[in-house]
Amino acid sequence: MKVAIVCDWLTGIGGAERVVLELHRLYPEAPIYTSQYDPEKIDWFKDADVRTTWLQTLPKGLKKFLPLLRAWTFSHLDLSEYDLVLSSSGAEAKGVHTGPNTLHICYCHSPTQYYWTRRDEYMRRPGFPLGLNWLAKLGLRLLIGPLRRWDRRAAKHPDYLIANSTHTQAMIKRYYRRESTIIAPPVDTDRFKPGGKEQLRHGFVVAGRQTPYKRFDLAIEACNELKVPLLVIGDGPDHRRLEKLGGRSTTFLTNVSDTEIVDKFESALGFILPNMDDFGIVAVEAMAAGTPVIAYNKGGALDYVVSGKTGLFFERQTAQSLAKVLETATTKSFNYQAIAEHAQQFSVNIFIKNMRDFIKRCVSE
Repeated sequence: MKVAIVCDWLTGIGGAERVVLELHRLYPEAPIYTSQYDPEKIDWFKDADVRTTWLQTLPKGLKKFLPLLRAWTFSHLDLSEYDLVLSSSGAEAKGVHTGPNTLHICYCHSPTQYYWTRRDEYMRRPGFPLGLNWLAKLGLRLLIGPLRRWDRRAAKHPDYLIANSTHTQAMIKRYYRRESTIIAPPVDTDRFKPGGKEQLRHGFVVAGRQTPYKRFDLAIEACNELKVPLLVIGDGPDHRRLEKLGGRSTTFLTNVSDTEIVDKFESALGFILPNMDDFGIVAVEAMAAGTPVIAYNKGGALDYVVSGKTGLFFERQTAQSLAKVLETATTKSFNYQAIAEHAQQFSVNIFIKNMRDFIKRCVSE
């Protein structure tokens, strides 16, 4: 088959980019179409045929300002010459134009968050730099209607939709009124092997891109209240605000290598997932290191956190609710090896097998 891969953008490393990487490994000859590509921020595709749109000429930092232009650009991207189009999208890439003889399978990370699932959060704190939040709020308020209508039409383009979790599947049903099949995203579990550090574990860790909706502030405030060590790994537009919240026992690390993060996860009493994530790859990575996950009781975490065995849930998204559960976690005994084994069901190999089987089934249908 003549295959093409499509994604919203390639300007950093995240869950969507990991899916694109594995699709590229499945079909190494397939070109990758995307709106913008920054090989300095993500070097995974040096051997790939990456084809960008005219939006590549614009500064990569303007990505948040471009949903309207991306919608127009992807809807005019004609991929009808291909037999199979695989899109990895949580935004506009699913809207590409395909022909009647093209099979289009979309791996949907979430209905577009700034239109649907996190619209109110984006309105409160868009996370734009240089005091431009007012402009983002105004633009979203003015354009939300037509952009939602476009997004719902675009979601009808793929022949099949894949959801990354039961939570995302429910959101696809709610906002797009479509059925989907769940295939969990690929997690590089082989990097994380519990190293017999059960007696050395102390403190908690939270990691990822520091944006307002990730709610890292809850983890900091809860650990401040308990006066327990917290390691905050990552960077992002919310970094300065979080630093001001940090107490004496809070440590921030913005540049952590793949090797170092393994050690940080293996040494922690628990990994905190304070927000409702669509899936949460970093949390599963922590589990692969044998580390229990303390998660907000909503979203993708429900697919992999087994309360009392692989982690614990807190019920309300407040620092007090989280602190109460963290206090329990400091005294509870977990089977770290069992947690690591549980994470293996989300490995890269499992993802590849599930995708191959699903594509084969779709082609035969």
